[in-house]
Amino acid sequence: MSEIKRQPPIEAARSLISKRFPTCQGALLAGSVIRGEQTATSDLDIVVFEEDLHFAYRESFFENEWPVELFVYNLQSYKSFFESDCKRARPCLPRMVLEGVVLKDEGIISSIKKEAAHLLNKGPEPWSDETINMKRYFITDALDDLIGCSNRGEELFIANKLTELLSEFYLRTNQQWGGDSKWVVRALKEYDDSFATRFIEVFDEFYKTGGKDKVISFTEKVVDPYGGRLFEGFSIGKREWK
Repeated sequence: MSEIKRQPPIEAARSLISKRFPTCQGALLAGSVIRGEQTATSDLDIVVFEEDLHFAYRESFFENEWPVELFVYNLQSYKSFFESDCKRARPCLPRMVLEGVVLKDEGIISSIKKEAAHLLNKGPEPWSDETINMKRYFITDALDDLIGCSNRGEELFIANKLTELLSEFYLRTNQQWGGDSKWVVRALKEYDDSFATRFIEVFDEFYKTGGKDKVISFTEKVVDPYGGRLFEGFSIGKREWK
């Protein structure tokens, strides 16, 4: 099978902007192709700022032999996406804007990049004690389910849930941004590479062998600084009846 010949990513992205958004105020190319992490399935992540646009939208398509993920905003709507991303501690759009290579700029990109940098440097809102306790309870519940489970299929899905809970807990209790899918590992490695390596080793061994002891020990070490496992006494929404 012959290899697909296509334009270099920046050239292809600039061509797309010229064709589809000739009057836009700014555009950026982000993602793996500009981080030097391109794979055979990498796409072009393009952020567009179009002043006359009435609503933000996302669209996927092929252009110039490239799969394209397009994110289009006007000069106000991107701010609400910045805010919502940061509120859920997964700052996808601010990251894309900050790392993005300029494709077009009518004098707006610098200020938007500064906004993104400010939000990312500020970090996520700290968890309250109530939230930490709630997350400890959910981690305890998942760990207990894993310990007691004897069905291999169910174990795999419980373990998957536990990795999500643990990674979120570790990052957020250390005032770090979270992520989704591959961004979880990247966030962990960026903050604490040795922890990330141990995390991967522990769960990789479980998936290969089914052994749970290291998962149990690792999970307990993550929650111990915050009071350890939590079951008895946990409550949500309880009110005293008069």
